[in-house]
Amino acid sequence: MMRGRVAYAGAIHEAYPHERGVCLADGRVCREDEVVWLAPIQPGTIFALGLNYAEHAKELQFSKQEEPLVFLKGAGSVIGHRGVTRRPSDVTFMHYECELAVVIGRPAKEVTRDDAMQYVAGYMIANDYAIRDYLENYYRPNLRVKNRDGGTVLGPWFVDAADIADVTQLELRTYVNGTLHQKGNTRDLVTDIPALIEYLSSFMTLAPGDIILTGTPEGVVNVNAGDEVVCEIDGLGRLVNAIVSDADFNRD
Repeated sequence: MMRGRVAYAGAIHEAYPHERGVCLADGRVCREDEVVWLAPIQPGTIFALGLNYAEHAKELQFSKQEEPLVFLKGAGSVIGHRGVTRRPSDVTFMHYECELAVVIGRPAKEVTRDDAMQYVAGYMIANDYAIRDYLENYYRPNLRVKNRDGGTVLGPWFVDAADIADVTQLELRTYVNGTLHQKGNTRDLVTDIPALIEYLSSFMTLAPGDIILTGTPEGVVNVNAGDEVVCEIDGLGRLVNAIVSDADFNRD
C-alpha cells in the first residue's frame, strides 16, 4: 500500500494516490497542488550513506572505503513532495541525490544479515541535496552540507515492504527540468540493505521510524534557482521539488 501525509484545511491527513491527485482518509479527493505535502512518516534518526554506489565514488574520484560511510541527519532537514529547497547565493556546485530510503519497522539490535529484512517496514524516495562548496572532506560531511533546513526531500509515499517484490532491482532516475541526468539501480549498492542493518545494529539499537538513506548513483549535476528536480524509483512513485533563491526562500 502507498500512503502519505498532507496538510489540508487546517489539519494533517493520511493520504493515498488517486487518479485526480490524492484521496484523504475521510474520502475527500484533492489535487496535488491543493495540499501541503509532508514527509510520509514522522522521521526518527536518519542515517545517510555516502559513496555507496561504486560509479558515483569514481565520479568523485574516491576509492572504496573499508566500512560504510555513514553520517546522521536531523529531522529539521526534511521536507515533503513539492516542497522547495534553497540554493544559497554564495555556492557554485549544489546537486541532488536520488536515494532509496529504508524505514525500520521494529527495534533492531545485533541483527544478522540473514534476518535483517524482517526489520524493514517499507520504503520511500529521498532527494538528499549536497553543496560541494561546503564539504570539508568525503570522510566527514559537515553540518552545512547535509543538515540544512529543507535539504532532504522525502516522499511522496511510504510503500510497505511487502509491496516491493525485489528491492535489489529497483531503478532510480533523476530529471532536471525534464531532462534525464541520473540513472542507477539498487543492484549496484556497495553495501546492501541487509549489510547496512547488520552494521548499524551491531553497535546501536535501531528504532521504528528510523530511516536509512542508502546512497545515490552517478550522474549528479549542478542545479540552480528555478530548476524543477524529479526523482523516480520503480514502485515508489515520483518525488518533485523546486530549487529557489535566497530571496524566494525567505519571502513571507
